[in-house]
Amino acid sequence: MTRRRIAARLAVALFVSAAGLSISARSVSEKQEHAPSRPAAPAKTMENPSTIARGARLLGVRSPLLGRTPRAQRRGGAPPPPSKPTPRWPDGRVNLGPPPGETGLWTPAGIVQLSLNPKSVNRASPNSHLPDNITLEAVPFQPWARALHAARQANFERDEPHTRCKASGGPREFITPYGVEFVDIPETKRIYIFDVGGPHTFRTIYMDGREHPNGLEPSYYGHSLGRWDGESLVVDTVGYNTKFWMDREGTPHTERLHLVERFTRTDFNSLKYEATVDDPGAYTAVWTGGFIMRWSPGTEPWEYICQDNNRSPQGMVGADASVSRQRRVIP
Repeated sequence: MTRRRIAARLAVALFVSAAGLSISARSVSEKQEHAPSRPAAPAKTMENPSTIARGARLLGVRSPLLGRTPRAQRRGGAPPPPSKPTPRWPDGRVNLGPPPGETGLWTPAGIVQLSLNPKSVNRASPNSHLPDNITLEAVPFQPWARALHAARQANFERDEPHTRCKASGGPREFITPYGVEFVDIPETKRIYIFDVGGPHTFRTIYMDGREHPNGLEPSYYGHSLGRWDGESLVVDTVGYNTKFWMDREGTPHTERLHLVERFTRTDFNSLKYEATVDDPGAYTAVWTGGFIMRWSPGTEPWEYICQDNNRSPQGMVGADASVSRQRRVIP
């Protein structure tokens, strides 16, 4: 094959690859929202982009694709670029949202885990976890809770309520790929957290010093009280129901769950999330896990109809005989 014909084929391949990146990026994100992760099958029809790039350089072919970093070619997981300082309100409080006149959302840094589990169905991104994060083996499960967690993993997380467009409380709220938005309204002494994906719901954090009421009706997000502890927003929540998974891994909980979350914006682009789990119904001791979230600038919540965007029908009704059909509704 002549040098000219090789160059022509490479140019076409580069054009297709560059176009495919822009088309597929959103599709991958949508599938990640609902679909359980599995080991990826090797590509059969697409040429390896790195091979194309090397060949193009040898032949002197130029393309914007060659200048893209791995961060630009995949979603999340890579260290962020040098960041600006943490933004603040005029009174000195940390601003967990965008500065005035700007927009942005917090998204997980790739696949994140509350407790590190290298054997998980969803492998965590290397730069998403806290340096000293707890491992799955160290989580003080009660025997029934550990068995349930293992069963959910063995079933490839197909029965997660999130795939059925149910609200996700606790850490699971911050694990959806579309992210969340913090809206701080000081005059009402409330902070709202809006979910972009899933059922498109919101959560209220009361900042007025009130106490948890007695006789709470269990709910997906529970009853949340917030306060500032230096640079961190600390949120104390009780009153959860058990209709959701606490994280994407299937970590169990009961209605006795008392969750204390700590949000620390360490710089403009990074949000450290820590969750202390106190649930004597599922664990033998209190434990803490967490992960890192990244700032996605220039993004706002958009219309999202969960049922229309579900890319995991097997997660709703099961694949073949993978889910028990004894109940008409699988929560």
